[in-house]
Amino acid sequence: MGASILTARNLSKVVTSAEGELTILHELSLELAKGDSLAIVGASGSGKSTLLGLLAGLDLPSAGSVTLAGQDLSTLDEDQRARVRAEHVGFVFQSFQLLDSLNALENVMLPLELDGRKDAREHARTLLERVGLGQRLTHSPRQLSGGEQQRVAIARAFAAEPDVLFADEPTGNLDSHTGERISDLLFELNKERGTTLVLVTHDERLAHRCHRLIRLDAGRLVAPLEP
Repeated sequence: MGASILTARNLSKVVTSAEGELTILHELSLELAKGDSLAIVGASGSGKSTLLGLLAGLDLPSAGSVTLAGQDLSTLDEDQRARVRAEHVGFVFQSFQLLDSLNALENVMLPLELDGRKDAREHARTLLERVGLGQRLTHSPRQLSGGEQQRVAIARAFAAEPDVLFADEPTGNLDSHTGERISDLLFELNKERGTTLVLVTHDERLAHRCHRLIRLDAGRLVAPLEP
């Protein structure tokens, strides 16, 4: 393993509710190297998505710190954290989050164009061919199946060659066969590009393909497992 790309130290998240303070995450620490893969599993409400949001800098912890690509996210303002994400992070969501007004090629081109890449179209085309959608470049999301939309989302996530890819239930809306193909694709690209994967999943088979697995229960880390 290489140098650390993502580190959490004594991470906690507390929110205020009608019943008083509620601790969603309890003093969790972890460290990931470039090219590593981590599955976060646990029942609904266990704190999985909260942890993912904190690791990605989408939210700030109540205590503790997250260091992503050498940046302590707790010392940065919202715009600075967004810049770190733009430079180092990719996302794949259960709901795909493609833009209906753009075709498959344009959806993948978008982050590249925002980054000022002059080869955006060529690079996006190559990625879509890589995920088996070379014949679907001009199709809108509505014209694509769920599995095809998720492949577009994965191509878009890898387009900017992120150091870390966060995936929240990437196979949750897919049938088992399509989900397996999407899982294969994630790990193939992880291996080829050295991207660190952080996956939130209910799929135990997907989770055990990762180098590391942690299980949360009511916001607490159950003994880490090594698949």
